[in-house]
Amino acid sequence: MQSGQATRRDIVERTFKFGVSIVKIISSLPKTPAGYAVSNQIVRSGTSIGANIEEAQDGLTRKDFIHSMNIALKEAREAKYWLKIILESELIPIEKLDNLLDENIQIIRILTTIVKNSRKS
Repeated sequence: MQSGQATRRDIVERTFKFGVSIVKIISSLPKTPAGYAVSNQIVRSGTSIGANIEEAQDGLTRKDFIHSMNIALKEAREAKYWLKIILESELIPIEKLDNLLDENIQIIRILTTIVKNSRKS
């Protein structure tokens, strides 16, 4: 089992890589009004996850940490929504989104656990 510090480093790295993957995948979106709209939303939410987690690492108080991690969790859920929109609208083939959607779900689970455990301690 990982220590709390190792888990924190893991989620920082995973969400950074997730954000990079989001930035890369949007080039596959069609250059249409719908493609641009979805692109803006998924980039904003997908990259915000890691940014909020980075901010949480320097939280002055536990309350600051929990607040930033909770925002990251909300952004992860929003990113999941936009990935599902892309998938169901067939804007990008499922083969290109499968791993990204799976990673997003895992990030949501990890963040949910971190937020719940942080509130308990």
